Amino acid sequence: MHPHLHTKDNIGTCEEVMNALEECHARGFVWKSLGMCNDAKEKVNLCLRAERLKRTAVNREIAKAKREKLKKAWSEIDENT
Repeated sequence: MHPHLHTKDNIGTCEEVMNALEECHARGFVWKSLGMCNDAKEKVNLCLRAERLKRTAVNREIAKAKREKLKKAWSEIDENT
């Protein structure tokens, strides 16, 4: 599942490819139904996937730091009891 397209996180990174897809879709139903927008859609998917992977890596590091902090706190509690 992709993130919301028009958030502050996606404005600078994927905006260009999203605008290209919107322009392609604006050409009409026949244009879309014949697959003329598939390349633009693929570029949007790749861009959003890259953004998701970046976000996942950051979240993983934050969670790792929190786990280490919690582990340290519990070890201090165990030492003091």
